[in-house]
Amino acid sequence: MKRSIAGIAILAALPAWGAGTRLKELSTIEGVRDNQLIGYGLVAGLAGTGDRRQTVFSAQSLTNILQRMGVTVSPTAIQVKNTAAVMLTATLPPYAQPGSRIDVTAAAVGDASNLQGGLLLLTSLRGADGQVYAVAQGAVVTGGFVAGRAGNSQTVNHPTVGRVPAGAIVERAAPSLALGSHLRLQLRQPDFTTAARVAEALNRKFPGAPVARPESAALVNVTVPPAFANRAIEFVAELEALTVEADRPAKVVVNERTGTIAMGGRVRISPAAIMQGNLTVEIQTAFEVSQPGPLASGTTQTVPKVAVAAKEEPARNVVLKQGATVEELVRALAAIGSTPRDIIAILQSLRAAGALEAELEIL
Repeated sequence: MKRSIAGIAILAALPAWGAGTRLKELSTIEGVRDNQLIGYGLVAGLAGTGDRRQTVFSAQSLTNILQRMGVTVSPTAIQVKNTAAVMLTATLPPYAQPGSRIDVTAAAVGDASNLQGGLLLLTSLRGADGQVYAVAQGAVVTGGFVAGRAGNSQTVNHPTVGRVPAGAIVERAAPSLALGSHLRLQLRQPDFTTAARVAEALNRKFPGAPVARPESAALVNVTVPPAFANRAIEFVAELEALTVEADRPAKVVVNERTGTIAMGGRVRISPAAIMQGNLTVEIQTAFEVSQPGPLASGTTQTVPKVAVAAKEEPARNVVLKQGATVEELVRALAAIGSTPRDIIAILQSLRAAGALEAELEIL
């Protein structure tokens, strides 16, 4: 038996921010947002993999649909295995107009085992206000399958959840903001420095009276210039193309379950000395045969022989000077043969010693 202090992981170093990022990637306009839709429906045409007798609401839903079509039948008098009750979800994008199509996700809510090959029947999709914004219908694509039966079967992916590509037609325009003379930009990652830089870049892009003013770390108030008084869309297009150098706090993210480390390029290390050693304990058991001599009394025996060896490598030393970066740290640790698991322990020790000038987040 051999024990070794080691680990296997992936080390990911995030690059530093470049010259700038488009404002379209850094922010959104307040009020221009997606809206979530939800609905309840039936999937028909399943090959015996639908809901069974235990799921009573799927049979009730089927009888309600049949009744609207002039067929009256009791829910307790039918047993249909080719239908399944599903919950539908969709995302209504901003400014979606009636007639446009959106994707729908269907998930089984009963005891159906597979939605493969099913057909979603006409279902309404409602928003948080209870209004119907879209209707969905179409073939369900699961992206997986179940083959075989009983104990000899093979399942690929997740067959009880599927998508209906472009399966919903928008019936009501999405509630969206009408662009006026004032806009408010919401930063995707709130930061005071980034908000100040966005306002400065906008005021430099559109000279004259200041058009932008940061309200908080997440909001920048923008006034449409007089030159774009009747052209708010063109102003937003100019605004989104503007590049700003975003500021991000130095952070090191460690996932101890997978041994993954993600570090930003701006992470600095204060002067520190790191000493690391590797201890290996090896225990071997060998079986030898003990046989008595000729004409001697006794029996042949198997005797175990245990050998224990311990080896400790000399401590390896790394010295980091003032202003050392994470790149230099990783390069120095790799030079002495440290594994990513060792680097995780070293980073935690550096943070405890106050030498890691970054936020350490452990997942």
